[in-house]
Amino acid sequence: MAPHPFKILSIEETRIARDVILSLHTGNVVVDFREIYLQEPNKALMKQYLELEHSGRPGQSPHSKRPPRLAKVQYDIIGSDKVPEYNEAVVDVETRKRMKHEVIGKEFHASLTLWEFQHLVEACKESEEFQKAIAEFKLPDGFELVVEPWPYGGLDIGAENRRYFQGLCFAQNTNNGNPDSNFYAYPLPLIPVMDAHTRKIVRIDRLATGGKGDGLTAKTHSERILDHCTSAEYVPELIPGGTRKDYKPINIMQPDGPSFKVTDESLVEWQKWRFRVSFNPREGAVLHDVHYDGRSVVYRMSISEMTVPYADARPPFHRKQAFDFGDGGAGNCANNLSLGCDCLGVIKYFDAVIVGSDGAPKVHPNVICLHEQDNGIGWKHTNWRTGRAVVTRLRELVVQFIITLANYEYVFAFKLDTAGGIMLEARATGIVSVVNIDPGKTSDYGNVVSSGVLAQNHQHIFAARIDPAIDGHNNTVLYEESHAAPWDKETNPNGNFYEVRKNIINRSGGIDAAPEHNRVFKIINPHKTNPHSGNPVSYKFMPPPTQKLLAAPGSIQEQRALFTKHHVWVTKYRDDELYAAGRFTLQSQREVGGVYDMANRKDEVTDEDIVVWNTFGLTHNPRVEDWPVMPVDIFQVHFKPADFFDKNPANDVPSTKNQASVLVGKECCAEKL
Repeated sequence: MAPHPFKILSIEETRIARDVILSLHTGNVVVDFREIYLQEPNKALMKQYLELEHSGRPGQSPHSKRPPRLAKVQYDIIGSDKVPEYNEAVVDVETRKRMKHEVIGKEFHASLTLWEFQHLVEACKESEEFQKAIAEFKLPDGFELVVEPWPYGGLDIGAENRRYFQGLCFAQNTNNGNPDSNFYAYPLPLIPVMDAHTRKIVRIDRLATGGKGDGLTAKTHSERILDHCTSAEYVPELIPGGTRKDYKPINIMQPDGPSFKVTDESLVEWQKWRFRVSFNPREGAVLHDVHYDGRSVVYRMSISEMTVPYADARPPFHRKQAFDFGDGGAGNCANNLSLGCDCLGVIKYFDAVIVGSDGAPKVHPNVICLHEQDNGIGWKHTNWRTGRAVVTRLRELVVQFIITLANYEYVFAFKLDTAGGIMLEARATGIVSVVNIDPGKTSDYGNVVSSGVLAQNHQHIFAARIDPAIDGHNNTVLYEESHAAPWDKETNPNGNFYEVRKNIINRSGGIDAAPEHNRVFKIINPHKTNPHSGNPVSYKFMPPPTQKLLAAPGSIQEQRALFTKHHVWVTKYRDDELYAAGRFTLQSQREVGGVYDMANRKDEVTDEDIVVWNTFGLTHNPRVEDWPVMPVDIFQVHFKPADFFDKNPANDVPSTKNQASVLVGKECCAEKL
């Protein structure tokens, strides 16, 4: 059977796409592959396919309307001048033909690949200038250099548009013999910069290590740069005194197995939910064609982008701004999840397919975990007359992936619940980005979290992309506010009335959260009405009123991340507009083709096929408690039905008693027998 149009490319399909591209570039050129992944079908074709798939009409097969099976191929062509020319192509893997080809202009840069990280490390080893710079420091015996690759950041105005790569430098204590010893505790004030085309170190930025009152470029450190730094271990075997001894296990037991079912390695059915899950190198996990009890809710949902700008005014930290999805790809940095560690209970894992620079595909295992979890009471009522209480649990189905980006980890999850809700959750953890600071000093640019270690102030700003399909693809967005009403002897004689105001968004644009007015956004289907309320059926969400980008208007940091200007954006759907900060973020000077440009078209967005974007995040002024590894900061966006159903959709959830629960003191009785 042919694969479903939303299912990721197989190993064989990926290999076909590679071979098609190789066949078109013969002669004295080298083809250096970056990514090969599913090019999602044109939405107009996909809507026809899905309509047949869900209708179950006899005698009609969705395969008669199946869109072509396409692969997006991103690669460099390296000719006699040795300068890579970035290309993107779309290949029909069934007909084995290239359907589209684009040579990307030199003003844009392809996202980073993992093998470019190694190029930087090798270039540092081969650079005499860099080795001499390191030798200026008197490192303690047994300490070895570690170079951590980082995106170069936004090019300064007027700078030559070369492709650069930079490294943050640390030293690792090898005396304990443990390769996981925390090298972030020993930062070095050097940043080597590599020309990615020549693979040579072209510059070494020397960093200021001063504190309050010291100049932006003052070099105040001594040659014994690490003498005031101290160990900060987090792996269990190196923690002084070891880990806690009174920490007893909690087991998630599902004796009858899970309540979900997965078929075709992509279709998930659980309770009344039905959806497809896929994975791509830029966004990671994506949900498709989400239905509840046979009714359409979402066409596509994903995390679209994240920017992390740093607030240290000293050069070159004005460039320190990562776009973790656009610069390197969240999917590329996805963890291989481990049973019993990242997800608990009865787990289903999904694999991805990745390629090396030669285009050869291989399996990237366990990049998504699927499991159920309990989230406390779902609903409860006690009849005080009879004393009978009926209580149900709020169970969630979790689709989760985790990415590691150098020092930071991010945990992303889509949580679908028994009451028809979808929660999008982001968790930030890992190790804060740090630089060296002179002994005894403090800084306006961050917090000293350990001796000699300054954790710089920064922000994490996420963008979620929601392509809604509330009982169909033609939807409208309105925001609803609650306002105090003035005293009026006719309409508000006792002053207790408040007014609910509804404002329809007619043109594409951005708008902000307003918790002081309880501003709630509703995605409605204007053609379908709830039989009880008379309101259009909808799903609602309240955007987290988190701080927007703090970089000054007109700055490179601000111009690169124009999607951060508003908490909510509404745009008209167009194929291939998936990325909040645009297709190309690496070394950008301005956001091009991102949600800001989409919104500025001022398209009509009432009763249209629309996309809703939600921007939220964390202004992270580090605490000492964030060291050496940061406890998770959690952000959640809740999408809930609003007049979508005719009653509580979880009214029929069983109120069965959990027989595994026991009283304290009884839990060990089996062991004592």
